[in-house]
Amino acid sequence: MSEYETQAQEFLTKTNTTIKADFVGYKKHFVDDKEKRDVYKVTFTRGERSFFVMFGQSLNCSGKFRYLDHVNNDFKELKKVSGFHSLKQAQCSINKEQKPVSAYDVLTCLQKSDVGSFKDFCSDFGYDDDSLKAHKTYKLVVEEYKNVLTLWSDEEIDLLQEIQ
Repeated sequence: MSEYETQAQEFLTKTNTTIKADFVGYKKHFVDDKEKRDVYKVTFTRGERSFFVMFGQSLNCSGKFRYLDHVNNDFKELKKVSGFHSLKQAQCSINKEQKPVSAYDVLTCLQKSDVGSFKDFCSDFGYDDDSLKAHKTYKLVVEEYKNVLTLWSDEEIDLLQEIQ
C-alpha cells in the first residue's frame, strides 16, 4: 500500500468512516469527455449518515471493461487474432491494466471547502458565469461540500485536506 493510500485509510479509520465503491460502467463521465472511463458510485458511511458521489477513474487507470464492447461485438474476429477460446478468457486477459478505484483517489477529489457564490466559483475555477453547464457544475460542487460537512467535523475536514 502506498504512503498516500495509507493516509486515506488512516483518515477513514480515525473517523470511523466506511467507503464502498460499486462499478457502474465503462462510459463517458464528464460532459466534455471524449473517451470512456471506469465510473463508480462511491458511498461514504459513518454511523447513520451517508452520502455518495459518482467518481470517474482517470483514463490512464481505467480499463475494467475498456475493450468489452469490442470483445462482445467482434469476438469471432478477436478469437482468430488472439487465440482466445472463450469470451471470459478474452475479457480477463484484456483487462489486466485496470486499476480499481481507491479511497485515496476519491478522498482527494472531494470538495473540502466552500466555493462561495456562483460568480466566485466561476472566477476561481475558470468557468463562464453566463453558462448553464457551469451553473449545473456549481450546484453539484456545493451539494458535495454540504454532504462532506454532514459527515465530518471541521477538524476532521482539516485532516482530510492534509491527505496528499
